[in-house]
Amino acid sequence: MNNSQKVSEAIVKQGILPLYFNADEIVTIEVLRAIYRAGIKAVEYTNRGEAALKNFAKMVEVRNAEMPDLLLGIGTIKNLEQAKAFESVGADFYISPGFVPEVAQYLIAKDLFYSPGCMTPTEIIAAENAGVKFIKLFPGNMLGPDFLSGIKDIFPKLLFMPTGGVDTTKENISGWYKAGVSAVGMGSKLISKQLMADQDYATIEAETKKVLEVIQSIK
Repeated sequence: MNNSQKVSEAIVKQGILPLYFNADEIVTIEVLRAIYRAGIKAVEYTNRGEAALKNFAKMVEVRNAEMPDLLLGIGTIKNLEQAKAFESVGADFYISPGFVPEVAQYLIAKDLFYSPGCMTPTEIIAAENAGVKFIKLFPGNMLGPDFLSGIKDIFPKLLFMPTGGVDTTKENISGWYKAGVSAVGMGSKLISKQLMADQDYATIEAETKKVLEVIQSIK
């Protein structure tokens, strides 16, 4: 199975893609361990700030030693230079807040998973025509499940994942699933700045477990 398909299937299977960033390397690694213990097999680290690349390289090292079945993706990729930098330290997949044609072209040619953020049919069509198969609806809370219900039929071959403002409640998640998503992206509502500041890894683990259970009960 190729990379792109493998990543896609892992995200769809767990039904959620947790995403986070922390400037502190130790906190970054401990959060990774906590969500892995909860059952996560694919995670997105956000490319935010100076420490992101160095922290990500450390995550890859720890993953290789302790969690061989975990896929590590990088988010907030806005140009080709960033994509290549994270490719050089071993990123498994790549996510953007918007559609970046040169990034799509580069990664898809290498059969690496790329999911761009889109919020209009025009952007989704451009991404689909570039070979993208997995669309991140962003910002999710601005678009809402009704948006996806309205456009889903035009894009029968694409998978959709809302990110941004997706809540951890069963009601919110099932609303998205009814509209036809394949997964939900979840950041600060799941791995909050407060929990990271408190280094409360047990709660992060418990909350992640809970959301995984909610998703399995909906699917």
